[in-house]
Amino acid sequence: MAFESLTDKLQNVFKNLRSKGRLTEADVKEAMKEVKRALLEADVNFRVVKSFVKTVTDRAIGQDVLTGLNPGQMVIKIVKEDTEGLSLQIPPYRVDVRREADVIEDILRIYGFNNIEVPAKVNSTLSYSEKPDDFQLKNKIADLLAANGFNEIMNNSLTKASYYEHLETYRPEETVMLFNPLSSDLSAMRQSLLFGGLETIAYNINRKNSNLRLFEFGKAYTFHKKEGENHLKQYKEEDKLALFITGDKIQASWNSKEQKTDFFNLKSYAEMILIRLGFKTEMLTLEECSADIYREGISYTQNGKHIVTIGMLSHKVLKPNDIEQEVYYAEFSWENILKVIKNHTITFTPMPKFPAVKRDLALLLDKKISFKEVRDIAFRTEKSLLKSVTLFDVYEGEKLGAGKKSYAISFTLQDDEKTLTDKQIDKIMNKLMGTYKHQLSAEIR
Repeated sequence: MAFESLTDKLQNVFKNLRSKGRLTEADVKEAMKEVKRALLEADVNFRVVKSFVKTVTDRAIGQDVLTGLNPGQMVIKIVKEDTEGLSLQIPPYRVDVRREADVIEDILRIYGFNNIEVPAKVNSTLSYSEKPDDFQLKNKIADLLAANGFNEIMNNSLTKASYYEHLETYRPEETVMLFNPLSSDLSAMRQSLLFGGLETIAYNINRKNSNLRLFEFGKAYTFHKKEGENHLKQYKEEDKLALFITGDKIQASWNSKEQKTDFFNLKSYAEMILIRLGFKTEMLTLEECSADIYREGISYTQNGKHIVTIGMLSHKVLKPNDIEQEVYYAEFSWENILKVIKNHTITFTPMPKFPAVKRDLALLLDKKISFKEVRDIAFRTEKSLLKSVTLFDVYEGEKLGAGKKSYAISFTLQDDEKTLTDKQIDKIMNKLMGTYKHQLSAEIR
């Protein structure tokens, strides 16, 4: 039996009318009957209905099923029946019954869903996503930044090729150029999220909105020409996360003075993101960044993989957008972050039962020595009981001598198994002081 949809039936009716040419009143009446019949009847696949109803009700399909399950409730009538299917007459008000599934639902409703046996086996399809989940992590970081006063921006991947002229960080020959650009402003794919963000900052500053905290997730594109290599492999697409801060961190009011954003403000936000992603910032390698887009900056790496670069942007980068105020910029290598945190494990550690002990040292050092060197030496000297090393004061002055500075450092010691004794603490501190004297030529003040 060939099954026809309602649309097909109505089309056939009107097709027959057109083929007759001049219509009589009898033709129109017959056509109206056919339209009414089409609206009232539904063709269903006999095998589908029979198989399903037989399975759940243990009764063969037929008019007795349609009327006998609960007499008076089932108003669907069988008009025609053969081995392939059924033609059912549907009451006009039952507009919801048009398919096999609708008929099955009606039969089972009368039969009683509670009378259907629950199968012993339930099939399910499990969905699997790679860990870490890129989309989920981006949402977490976006929520974290939004909660700290940042606004998300989205810029065009097409940009000016002139931005990358005279720069060593982003070389012009590595720019992906368009063959037929709409304009010179959209002639290249961006190598970085930097210049799109600066355009946004300039737009806001020109409208008297100069205190900004912005972030953007996006892709950067580069071209690395290598002879003999597949042409497509010479193009590289990377996921990035960019942070921008500029203007006032605290605006002037009756109880506080104006305070400008600075490098350390951005550094705290960057480390906040790293900690949220599961990094231990003290375990990252910290290096000074010599990129020409920064006046000063630092770079974090882990096992040779670049994680993030933070710095104050140079004037030659700000000048094309006529930005006169300081802008601080951080760029995360999102793909490297995903690769590194894939191996991170989350462990539960109970609260320590024994108290921590703090001791302070004042060290007179050469100005070229960084706090990172001091901290790294401390952890190499005492690996088991030293928990943290923090810098709480820096002093420079004529009294210290030329090229000298003073660091005030706090050391936190703790044993998870027992309370530390004064003898143990003194032994560790003497060991630290001896190491600083030997390796850094430090003076203990």
